Amino acid sequence: MTTLQDPPATEDRLAATWATQPGAAGWFTALNHKQVAQRFLVTAFVFFGLGGIQSVLMRWQLGSAESTFLDAQTYNELFTMHGTTMMFLFAVPVGEAFAMYFLPLMLGTRDLPFPRLTAFGWYIYVLGGIFLYSSFLFGQVPDGGWFAYTPLTGPEYSPSSSIDFWLLGVTFVEIATIAGAIELVVLILRYRAPGMKISQMPLLAWNVLVTGIAVIFAFPPLVVASVLLELDRKVGTHFYDPAAGGESLLWQHLFWFFGHPEVYIILLPGLGIVSTIVPVFARSRIVGYSLIAVSTVAIGILSFGVWVHHMFTTGIPQLGLAFFSVASLFIPIPSAIQISAWIATIWQGRAVWKTPMMYVVGFIVIFVLGGVTGVMVASVPFDTQAHDSYFVVAHFHYVLIGGILFPVLAAVHFWMPKITGRLLDERLGTIGFWLTFIGFNVTFFPLHITGLQGMPRRLYTYAESTGWELTQSIATWGTVVLTLGLLMTLGNVVHSARYGERAGDDPWGGETLDWYATSPPPAYNFRGIPEVASRSPLWDTRPFRPRYDPATWQDELREPRAPVRQVVLTSVLDAAPEELVTLPQKSWWPLVMAVALTVALIGTMIDVYPLALTGVLAAVVTGVAWIWDRQDQR
Repeated sequence: MTTLQDPPATEDRLAATWATQPGAAGWFTALNHKQVAQRFLVTAFVFFGLGGIQSVLMRWQLGSAESTFLDAQTYNELFTMHGTTMMFLFAVPVGEAFAMYFLPLMLGTRDLPFPRLTAFGWYIYVLGGIFLYSSFLFGQVPDGGWFAYTPLTGPEYSPSSSIDFWLLGVTFVEIATIAGAIELVVLILRYRAPGMKISQMPLLAWNVLVTGIAVIFAFPPLVVASVLLELDRKVGTHFYDPAAGGESLLWQHLFWFFGHPEVYIILLPGLGIVSTIVPVFARSRIVGYSLIAVSTVAIGILSFGVWVHHMFTTGIPQLGLAFFSVASLFIPIPSAIQISAWIATIWQGRAVWKTPMMYVVGFIVIFVLGGVTGVMVASVPFDTQAHDSYFVVAHFHYVLIGGILFPVLAAVHFWMPKITGRLLDERLGTIGFWLTFIGFNVTFFPLHITGLQGMPRRLYTYAESTGWELTQSIATWGTVVLTLGLLMTLGNVVHSARYGERAGDDPWGGETLDWYATSPPPAYNFRGIPEVASRSPLWDTRPFRPRYDPATWQDELREPRAPVRQVVLTSVLDAAPEELVTLPQKSWWPLVMAVALTVALIGTMIDVYPLALTGVLAAVVTGVAWIWDRQDQR
């Protein structure tokens, strides 16, 4: 592999062009994908910590029969906020955050295609989360469950403003997710390195592409559902009121049309992370690349045909139940293809058992167990018995925690050296893995038994005579072990970021372009844009040339005549270079737009509609200015 040696003057000019303005103004106007992605990552893990604290409090309440540690109202509030935090504020944003940081590097480009949209997404994500959690300050914590079923969340049964906090806050976060999805889909389709055909891009890109398209189709129905419920509550419409011609089950259809694809929106980035890590530590090219890519697309398509899987006990006609049951039984097949490919890759290679690989294998074990119980609840007769029991709680924690937490922890240990330039401590990483793996299984596996014993979910207490105390107590002590494992990982990350062993540019011997950049990468990622001719450019025996035709474009990128940020736009299928695109360097508009929408949100919340209208008008004016302003691109 040949490398590009630029004179120091070239690097200095690139660094000056792509540098972030110093000071507070630079922080608020920063647009670089790595800076914004790191903010997404930190914010997501903060919300994960908050959701974890809530889960520990609930688990302590359930650890003994007839406990008075929490009362019913507090338990309902924690239950609602825990689920909402993990599903909306952590699981989806953390996957997008890793994609925002690493996909531009893996695809050989310098930034995301719409940097201002990325920054806007983070601002609105943070403000939505703060708005949701501000409900604790006002004593109006949402208590209708993270699924907010009507009619319990309608104006008749929830007259307080707690559900309004949930509806408006979650809608904000959904908008942020849609913005990130649009950004990533365009990146993958049009901003790959020249020569990187769509059949040669990293498998993580395939997973994120399918995830982004799924978000674009799945999240708007929940935005619509939330708006309709808010109209019922604020204006007096009757979309969900059967007595006035509405339909309470409409909420469930709209919610789960979003909700079951969201399971795979959470899962797919994790699968992509696993497909990225396995070949590196197996020291072997991935087995069945094409099958994995096709199965990823199949998962995305099938995920939209199983939403009634959550509604088997709502009185839907038997023919409809049969259709969705069959679809639910089909969807494990593409997942099994990917698991088989990973195992085959490990089998044919010479595995190196570093911490990232241990988390990957832990994920495979947990995900298979979750998949087995998923097949069980896909059967209508079994689901009718297990529905709303602790068996379902155990199932979806195995699928969702297995689907996102273990791959994310694998990604942290795998990519932290690229972000910080320092390796995590391997000994602490190994101990943290075993504590997390054992603690997870001790926490959630006994809940299958509790569910089969008949314990309904969402109970805040239970009588000693039920016989549920033993398994609940075991689960509670498992949570202690799980928490210790996660805290050890956190300590390892914090300590190693400052004092860890220096990693070098490619400590793992990676195959993708992210390991071609320095550690940590410069603001401009690459001095020259790579030209790619294989799926594993860093393992390819042919020369890997950071150039493309016409040569003047490469020269302009390496040593720009004007201080502008430019990236290469390429064709969808063959990644043939088409033109240079100029990106904005800094902008206040994302922050201003987010603040304007927050004002509208608050005005709606407190029924001060002139304030809400002011926020909407400010957002419209900001949008016009955003589109009109071209000065920050010169």
